[in-house]
Amino acid sequence: MSDPISDFLTVIRNAYRAGKETCDTRFSKMHQRIAQILLEEGYIREVEKVEVDGKPALRISLKYVNEVPAVTGIKRVSRPGRRMYFQSRDIPRTLGGLGVGILTTSRGILKDRDARQQKVGGELICAIW
Repeated sequence: MSDPISDFLTVIRNAYRAGKETCDTRFSKMHQRIAQILLEEGYIREVEKVEVDGKPALRISLKYVNEVPAVTGIKRVSRPGRRMYFQSRDIPRTLGGLGVGILTTSRGILKDRDARQQKVGGELICAIW
């Protein structure tokens, strides 16, 4: 059994730990939306769709502040073995609101703040701080 979202998050985590400037990962619409949220929140510099060996991929440019990674932690919350669903009022705050939770909802993939504001719940995919 594979978990593509965990693989995606692991590629980003490992690239930061290795001090890389960019990382390439498989392309999917979900990966692209998660990367777009990371870009909006200032955790990465750039996201672009490229072709690697004839297959679509996402190239993510990582962001460092004074040679320190912008992402200090990234965690998969809901896993295939244990799904985590929350109503809008019960969505947990990541690091007391300093981090970002990413949810898949009936209105698409949203940040935790946006889901609370729109009063929609869903599956908490991951947390980033």
